[in-house]
Amino acid sequence: MRRQPLEGPWLDGEAGRLVRPYTVSNGRTKPSAQFDLLTLVMATGDRPHSYLGPDHTHVLKLCGGPVSVAELAAQIAQPAVVTKVLLSDLAACGAIISRAPVPAPRGDDPTDRDLLEAVLDGLRRRL
Repeated sequence: MRRQPLEGPWLDGEAGRLVRPYTVSNGRTKPSAQFDLLTLVMATGDRPHSYLGPDHTHVLKLCGGPVSVAELAAQIAQPAVVTKVLLSDLAACGAIISRAPVPAPRGDDPTDRDLLEAVLDGLRRRL
């Protein structure tokens, strides 16, 4: 996947982000809500009552449809913990909703040998 050129007041095409991650999260390193990297988030359509900042606005725009926390972190070029802090702020004001990942249904034998061999064969063909 090709990245878009960095633009905007806090970005420089050659230097990258001009603002440190801890500044984006106001020095916070622990989100107030529980998010897994596979948690899906989506905008509710409700806007925060007060302006949270440009990074919050950017994240909210990316949440038009269900998107994982990992994908958001990649899109905003921030560490996952910073992304989780931003999402916690948005969840607290009702701007987003989240859903934990749904585990895949398992058959009688979670270590299905046929499935594992098929995956191994596929990997060998690719490598």
